[in-house]
Amino acid sequence: MATGRIIQGRAVDNDDIRLIEDLIAAHPSWHRTRLSQALCERWKWVAANGQPKDMAARALLRKLDAEGLIALPPPVRSANNAFRHRTMRTVSIDQRSISGPLRALMPLSLALANQGEERQLFGALVQRYHYLGYRGPVGENLHYLVYDRDGRVLACLLFGAPAWKMAARERFIGWDPASRERALHLMANNMRFLVLPWVRVRHLASHILGRIARRISADWQTKYAHPLVLLETTVERGRFAGTCYRAANWRCVGQTTGRSRNDRHKRLKVPVKSVWLYPLTPAFRARLFRGD
Repeated sequence: MATGRIIQGRAVDNDDIRLIEDLIAAHPSWHRTRLSQALCERWKWVAANGQPKDMAARALLRKLDAEGLIALPPPVRSANNAFRHRTMRTVSIDQRSISGPLRALMPLSLALANQGEERQLFGALVQRYHYLGYRGPVGENLHYLVYDRDGRVLACLLFGAPAWKMAARERFIGWDPASRERALHLMANNMRFLVLPWVRVRHLASHILGRIARRISADWQTKYAHPLVLLETTVERGRFAGTCYRAANWRCVGQTTGRSRNDRHKRLKVPVKSVWLYPLTPAFRARLFRGD
């Protein structure tokens, strides 16, 4: 493998591969979570809040395993995981039509769905009603549920790690590779935005995006001990026009190439997507170069 290849935002070389192989050989009883924890300890791989980047490390291990560079132990499928997914499938919700003017639903409330019943509800709704489904994010993330004045769920939004590379975004920012690596943690990707199919209210989606933009950096700071300065999303051009993002003052800066980020041989074709960005501060470019 090429020395210094970037995986999950970290340079990985042949010595790193040998370290992982040695850990696996020395501890055959370890499961994948224990391996990722040990890797974080060896590499001193932590987030800005001092917490180990355990999920990122686990994703890195899975990618190396998929490429045949290491051989991971089989994944552990616990009874707790089975129960969680069974619960998600049985969540019931009022599906009566919600329509009319936006003001009739006000004030809206945005709840962070980090755990417990709200997290289960979020997962169940996105899995069932979003065309991409829901498998859970890797790395730093926030889940939001949006409720109307009567406590009815209207929408779900998931923000997670930004794309490692995106040419249209890099051109807009003016990023070089070193600046990108230093400051990528100051961005978040709107990975899922679901307005429930029985909710048909004009201007609702753009209003929600505006509300999120005013609070997400503070929410991120509370959870991960660092702010955000830029949001991104990609919109599949064959399905959507990005109207709600445009109405919420997001900017379309180009489109993707139609290749998967895992397509090292440039053979896989994926839908072309438009790239949308939303600065959270006027000084976003300067901060994305400094990394603060």
